[in-house]
Amino acid sequence: GVGLMDADIYGPSVPAILGITETPQVVSGHIVPVLKHGVKVISMGFFIEEKQAVVWRGPMLAKALDEFLGNVAWGELDYLIVDLPPGTGDVQLSLCQKLALTGAVIVSTPQDVALQVAQKAITLFEMLKTPVLGIVENMSFYTCPHCGERDDIFGNGGTKRAAEAMGLAFLGELPLATSIRERGDRGLPSALDGESPQGRAFRAVAEQVAAQISIRTLKGELGGEIKLSF
Repeated sequence: GVGLMDADIYGPSVPAILGITETPQVVSGHIVPVLKHGVKVISMGFFIEEKQAVVWRGPMLAKALDEFLGNVAWGELDYLIVDLPPGTGDVQLSLCQKLALTGAVIVSTPQDVALQVAQKAITLFEMLKTPVLGIVENMSFYTCPHCGERDDIFGNGGTKRAAEAMGLAFLGELPLATSIRERGDRGLPSALDGESPQGRAFRAVAEQVAAQISIRTLKGELGGEIKLSF
């Protein structure tokens, strides 16, 4: 099974993107994650009002992560994917200190300014002894719906070159496409549309991430089974 923990505490958008309207139930004192599209999901978005702002400092963030890790009935999982906020803040620091993560996936747009921020995130994970599985290039290109011409709005190949320079795997590129936004607004992730170019792009990235985990596990670079207690 697959679990998705939305740890973007300040901007929890996963419930909306997945089209989740129900809230988690509490059974025997433990939170039962919502099952959607075959994925078990937990998010701060379930516990706050739609327009409510989260203005927590470090200790409160750490407490929320403790709840998500220790008091959610995840059950048996093959993968627990954690969606982190941008940058190098308290959430990243707390999570890496609390859990022996299999690895981090860095997502960046191609332009130099974004890649500089991504480099800082990579440095943080290296300091925290968390393996970096590779880099994904988001908003990689735009394809004109009328003429079919590709336009590299934010530059061409910047993320791939950066990955090579840092000795990291390039995990693939995701396009800038109206359909991704439209499906996300309707709660229908593009990855579910396996016949579209956008759906194939998301699936290709997922396959590359899984491959990196398998390769590193075979090499003995990653730890064994992680147990979440509750």
